[in-house]
Amino acid sequence: MRCPYCGNQDTQVKDSRPTEDYNSIRRRRVCTGCGGRFTTFERVQLRDIVVAKKSGRKVPFDREKLARSINTALRKREVEPERVERLISGVVRRLESQGENEVTSEEIGLLVMDGLKELDDVAFVRFASVYKNFSGADDFESFLSTMNATEETPSGDK
Repeated sequence: MRCPYCGNQDTQVKDSRPTEDYNSIRRRRVCTGCGGRFTTFERVQLRDIVVAKKSGRKVPFDREKLARSINTALRKREVEPERVERLISGVVRRLESQGENEVTSEEIGLLVMDGLKELDDVAFVRFASVYKNFSGADDFESFLSTMNATEETPSGDK
């Protein structure tokens, strides 16, 4: 592992332990060159996933990009970091367990929306506004009325 401070390739692992959700290993490392200390995380990756964008472009799935978009929706919301990490890991696990190497950005967006709806209503609406490309206040109003209607009638009947 390359040292983030000096670029030295020779680093030593001083401590390893599983994270709270047991989905990754946390490693404390020390650089033998500069003595800098840093932490790395090691996760199991079941398969390489490719994301098919609406434009037709295909890009490698990026867990960090997923985390950034979820954290942006949750900005200034009081949600425990462990719950956010469980949501991110859950979305990744569901994508990997689908058995397909290619998923659409729409599938990812729907999984995130489902998770955020359970986690925080405000973050859910924030994410939906970007995901569904809201252009004005009417879009928010329409979305919220639809959301409230489905909450009041769980069977889908109106």
